[in-house]
Amino acid sequence: MASQSQGIQQLLQAEKRAAEKVADARKRKARRLKQAKEEAQMEVEQYRREREQEFQSKQQAAMGSQGNLSAEVEQATRRQVQGMQSSQQRNRERVLAQLLGMVCDVRPQVHPNYRITV
Repeated sequence: MASQSQGIQQLLQAEKRAAEKVADARKRKARRLKQAKEEAQMEVEQYRREREQEFQSKQQAAMGSQGNLSAEVEQATRRQVQGMQSSQQRNRERVLAQLLGMVCDVRPQVHPNYRITV
């Protein structure tokens, strides 16, 4: 009977050691998964930073050239406006004289489509 009891004790101890090994294996697996997740997250963040930096540099290059184009367009617009203003000043009197001449010199005449019906 003592040998049976001793055999049962050995089985219980072996079962306990096996449960501990399984628990340790699960803990190691959980740690490895957590570590892999953290490494993957760091890689994603690194990639995101690289892409953001690349985007910022491309955007800066595009905006820099666009800012230059904007300045050129604004300068051309100013020149055109100044040209229009000077043209308006030069031709103002002549245009006013033509308008007044057309308004004041009315020549009554019958319209060509008018039909006299008797």
